[in-house]
Amino acid sequence: MSDERPDQEGPATFRDVFGQSEFRALFAANVLSWIGDYLAKAALTVLVLQETRSVALSAAAFAASYLPWLIGGPLLSALAERHRYRRVMVLCDLIRMALMVLVAMPFMPAWAILVLIFVATLANPPSQAARSALLPHILEGDRLVVGLTASTSAVQTAQVVGYLAGATIAALNPSTALLINAGTFALSALLVRFGLRDRAPALAAGPRSHLLRETAEGFRIVFERPVLRAIAVLVFSAMVFSIVPEGLAAGWAAERTGGGMDAGTAQALIMAANPVGYVIGGILIARLVGPTRRLTLLPPLAVLAPAALVPALLDPPPAVVALLAAACGFAVAGIVPVANSLFVQALPDGYRARAFGVMASGTQVIQGGAVLATGALAERFSIPAVVGVWSAAGVLLMLVAAATWPRPATIQAAVETAQAESSAARAHTPARGPGGGDRGREHGRRRHAVT
Repeated sequence: MSDERPDQEGPATFRDVFGQSEFRALFAANVLSWIGDYLAKAALTVLVLQETRSVALSAAAFAASYLPWLIGGPLLSALAERHRYRRVMVLCDLIRMALMVLVAMPFMPAWAILVLIFVATLANPPSQAARSALLPHILEGDRLVVGLTASTSAVQTAQVVGYLAGATIAALNPSTALLINAGTFALSALLVRFGLRDRAPALAAGPRSHLLRETAEGFRIVFERPVLRAIAVLVFSAMVFSIVPEGLAAGWAAERTGGGMDAGTAQALIMAANPVGYVIGGILIARLVGPTRRLTLLPPLAVLAPAALVPALLDPPPAVVALLAAACGFAVAGIVPVANSLFVQALPDGYRARAFGVMASGTQVIQGGAVLATGALAERFSIPAVVGVWSAAGVLLMLVAAATWPRPATIQAAVETAQAESSAARAHTPARGPGGGDRGREHGRRRHAVT
């Protein structure tokens, strides 16, 4: 399986991206894993509730899937830098498959289910970090942006499909949903093992230090380099407000029932609106807007995203709330893939997995914190007022982020610096072919000259 790619810096298409066999395998494995994850979350809450009759424990089963990111995401992601990406992903899939089979067993008590879920989700950070770090080796230039757009849009779709399928199957038999989840991990492992080329670890044995020190280096490179720091601020700011309608959907729907729409339907409509808007925006922006124009649109879209939710102050009905959330998701789709592409291009190879851990963990913490904060405010004030004022503050935050966004020349210089650092490191690491043999240093220089 070749990694040779034609030089191309013009607008890329989805056909260009999916024409890469390695990307197809990585994309399919990622979608399977995400669908399985969301399917399992929906099923687990039902299973634990049936076993314990406790809403608190049912919620704890849902929350357990986020804990690894909160307490050890960057540290666990750093492991992916030390080992071959393909091996990390396959091993993580197999671990999660085995643990999901155990969770599905009818004799498993509730406390054991919670423990097994927590252990299983410890495999998420290194697996996702390895995927993120591997993608720039498969796609380059504008194809990387389009590939990220396809991947993130697929995650949003997987969330909707997984939740709906999980809730439907769990209503009949939660264990069946969990076994299906185990099957998705098995298929993902097969796709990764036989669809991706084996590559040497990004962090060779020589320069390794203590794992904690390597994790700290991930934080340092993200927040010390101006371009990476600006991207982190922009992405984190987008997460602060875009998650709020979804997090408050249940209470919002309960406050605004009537007019022919029950609370359950209103909640589902609000929760699904942002992912749907994201998918539509991701596809249209990637397909119709060229690379240079996307960069130009990034600051105004950053301001537009929270501004779309400010009309919540007028206390609109759920259908209009859903439209506002969809508009926010549409704008965020123009921010995140472009920012992510710049982020991975401005990172040297040996830091990509660790930096991904920093960003993913920060995103989880910020989203959770935003929902907790707005939920607490909603105890004292109306939800429309909370969302509207919170979003107005988001507009101010994004105006600052847009005003301090680096100039194109600064961004280009950061990308070129990262390319030079990556080339210098790779010059001493032989590439590994699909049959396991080393291809040699000359091939490494030729393949990575345009990475």
